[in-house]
Amino acid sequence: MHDHEYDEFTDEFANPGGNSALRRETKRNPRNLPCPTCERPNMLTPRDRDLGYQCDLCADALEGGSYYGSYGSSNY
Repeated sequence: MHDHEYDEFTDEFANPGGNSALRRETKRNPRNLPCPTCERPNMLTPRDRDLGYQCDLCADALEGGSYYGSYGSSNY
């Protein structure tokens, strides 16, 4: 890997230093997949899906003890 090239399968986070585990969006790792929990579109990258992640909204809700439900519900 070159100094200024990125590989979508490196452990680079979308929000380094933040509380999100989601991976950075790149041309080869686009954020184009729905969350498996709430079904909101364009929330995950292929790498996030491969790692078994859900979107930050659902992860935060789970950690906080609430649940967002299906995309489009009045809970958003």
